Amino acid sequence: MIEKKGVKEFLDSIGKQTILEHEAKSYLKGLGLRVPEGFFLKKGAGLLKSRPLDFPLAAKAQSRLIRSKTEARAVKLGIRNIEELESAIRELVRVEGAEGVLVEEMLPDGIETVVGGISDPQFGPVIMFGVGGFLVEALRDVAFALAPATMEQARWLISQVKGHQILKGIRGRPPVDMEAIAKALLVVSELMATELIEEIDINPLAAYPDGAVVLDAKIFVKA
Repeated sequence: MIEKKGVKEFLDSIGKQTILEHEAKSYLKGLGLRVPEGFFLKKGAGLLKSRPLDFPLAAKAQSRLIRSKTEARAVKLGIRNIEELESAIRELVRVEGAEGVLVEEMLPDGIETVVGGISDPQFGPVIMFGVGGFLVEALRDVAFALAPATMEQARWLISQVKGHQILKGIRGRPPVDMEAIAKALLVVSELMATELIEEIDINPLAAYPDGAVVLDAKIFVKA
């Protein structure tokens, strides 16, 4: 069980209402969720060549002023060498409000899912699950449950979306690790249950046969 005191200490250490992606991922990793290998390069710092990651890489501007990195053109994918990386970093630090750049390994394609939480004015802390990454908003194929939830309830929530059949494996693709998705739901559930957080958005959570990886994450703190 995630203790409220520990969550408050983390939020206080950031001191901002918006938790940047690299901050959120570092915290979620400490809670047992998988994230890509990577490093944060603070604005104004030189590229440290002693931090090797295998190409291709992804680079993302880290700014508290933008909600969608894609819409703000704050993401560079498929970076193939050090020259392309340096060029991407120079461009990304010019994004509005950029505090630096997160550089990460690019992972193989998985099944994109969305795990989220929100503080609802009527129901209180709620968690959400959907299949499809950015398509979730268009397809509206999502399911909700109250927080805190049990592992059994997290498994049930996964089964409530129509797209959950994709997770079982179709057209020769193997089934993904449902327990890893349920674990992510459980972590978000426990964080939301502290009532210190306004919103959590893990989108996408890439699901694989041997686990699930947080590819992007946002956390918004209650005012």
